[in-house]
Amino acid sequence: MVDTFMGYSRKDGQVGVRNQIAIIPSVFCSAKVAERIAYQVPGSVYFRHPVGCSQVGEDLEVTAKTLIAIGKNPNFAGVVVVGLGCERFSPYELAEGIAPSQKMLETVVIQKEGDSLAAIQKGSKIAREMQQIASRQGREEFPVSELMIGLNCGGSDMTSGLIANPALGYASDKLVDQGGSSILSEITELIGTEDILARRAIDDRIADSIRETINLTEEKLQRQSQNSSNKERTHLISKGNYDGGLSSVVEKSLGSMKKSGNAPFSGVIRYGHQPNRKGLFLLDSPGHDGEVSTGQVAAGAQMILFPTGRGTPTGFPGVPVIKITGNNRTYEKMKENIDINAGEVLVGKKTLEQMGEKIYQEIVEVASGKQVKAEILGHDEQFCITRLP
Repeated sequence: MVDTFMGYSRKDGQVGVRNQIAIIPSVFCSAKVAERIAYQVPGSVYFRHPVGCSQVGEDLEVTAKTLIAIGKNPNFAGVVVVGLGCERFSPYELAEGIAPSQKMLETVVIQKEGDSLAAIQKGSKIAREMQQIASRQGREEFPVSELMIGLNCGGSDMTSGLIANPALGYASDKLVDQGGSSILSEITELIGTEDILARRAIDDRIADSIRETINLTEEKLQRQSQNSSNKERTHLISKGNYDGGLSSVVEKSLGSMKKSGNAPFSGVIRYGHQPNRKGLFLLDSPGHDGEVSTGQVAAGAQMILFPTGRGTPTGFPGVPVIKITGNNRTYEKMKENIDINAGEVLVGKKTLEQMGEKIYQEIVEVASGKQVKAEILGHDEQFCITRLP
């Protein structure tokens, strides 16, 4: 028997777990106008970013693909694209890329409207009308095979690899076993695990792609660290990781990979792209929390699962981020930010399997409408598009 959740049907066949209006600036120049529009319309979220112009080649292409993919994410019932009018990545190109999702879609261009005030007024009117239409849509029952989750982590400590990550891996496996999808990333924090992960690939081609993705990242990090004038800048894990009991990036990697459970890998996804099948995937992304979450949402993830041993309050606009910690002290200090205390395993109150089941049930409940703490507190810091040198 396949488990179910209550979600929102989209015309392109996808299913959302939220029903919000996305206000997306095509360039950093229009970010404040997008923000003001979102503030005027409850139920809308905006995506501030510092890019969209003065970029060339693949760097600009990644920005374009990511913004388009964010707009196509099924958690958004409608999108208002806000442009300046002279940027390199045209607001009309952004809207055209989102259009195949068949969701409500309009474009507001500041230079065309005349000024910020006129653009805010027009954008707010459009977003308000979209929100009224979206508010009439009810949730429907869907199998969990329609869910895609992103596996991310930040502020890790020794309890992350021992407890929180393996418990999340159990939940990820249960979702994938029922036809759902899961995305592992943070390639900078998987160095040393390439052969272990490659053995779980469904075929040799994907195994080779896993090894190549991780090896290329390691080579890039070696180049970047060779010429640093400050040796402290060459560390691959943070001071907080050291303080939390982790000794090296390999030790962190061995714990980080546990988030993916034991399911086979169905493929490797490039940043800004979406998988063409169901299953567990590796996303080529740096280890920065925001860049990872953004890549996963662009791939289609409707929610992010986020273990944190040291604790973090961050969230993502329009996409619930479920916080998990394996550290009882962290949970007690940050109860208003963390959703699940996996530290109960550490003190013998639950087994890893029981905690994994608890995380899985939380996924289903959040997919059906339960708000996570990051949503309630309005955290949206994790939107951050990766840049290419």
